[in-house]
Amino acid sequence: MKKNIVLLLISALFFSCSTKKEILFFQNPENLESLEKMKNFEPVFEVNDILHIKVSSMNEEVAAPFQMNTGGQSQGGGGQQNPSLMGYMVDVDGNIQFPVIGKISVEGKSRSELESFLTEEIRNYVTDAVIAVRLLNFRVVVLGETGQSVVEVENEQISIPELLAKAGGITYDGKRDNILVIREIDGEKTYGRVDMTTSDVFKNPYYFLKQNDIVYVEPTYRKVKSAGFITSYTGLISLATTIFGIVVLITR
Repeated sequence: MKKNIVLLLISALFFSCSTKKEILFFQNPENLESLEKMKNFEPVFEVNDILHIKVSSMNEEVAAPFQMNTGGQSQGGGGQQNPSLMGYMVDVDGNIQFPVIGKISVEGKSRSELESFLTEEIRNYVTDAVIAVRLLNFRVVVLGETGQSVVEVENEQISIPELLAKAGGITYDGKRDNILVIREIDGEKTYGRVDMTTSDVFKNPYYFLKQNDIVYVEPTYRKVKSAGFITSYTGLISLATTIFGIVVLITR
């Protein structure tokens, strides 16, 4: 009888404990020494993005025709004001309507590319024009075994470790080696996987996130099993072992 009880305990421990490899982030950090310097990541604009565009000049009256008419509201866009009222929304064709210049195609352009384009165009009218472009509605959704939330990104760049930190980190019931990132590219949904347990995560094309990405941290087998589901052969083995031990205890 004691032998069977020990067997049950060993089985429970074996199938419920997490290994070091499943928990630790950035394993084998020595590989980072040979990692090339990461290039600056800059997201490109998409349909339904809202852009804040500021045109500055030593002569404000000359620059005034190129400013958005905000109905007397400050162009800073602070407080609780609706961002869509403070910026240019990219329409379904990927364009914005800009004062004086008219229709501009912005879909697929980065912030620096659009700033360069506008600078060249507006300096035909305002020789000392300085253009600043910002994306007002950069946000990423995070779900699963972490703090579920919509994370607003102010500096237009966020990596997946930073997102997870903002969301409260991954619980012990979350898979660190198979994080799902759902992304829209050219109007189609696509996805990628990120392994946070390896230093190779810095090479992953999904390391930097884009606006409107959805990040899902899947539950571990232990969490799924605790919910009453059996989804793998290990679960069946654990169940069979438990039943066998109970039967032996009853029949002795």
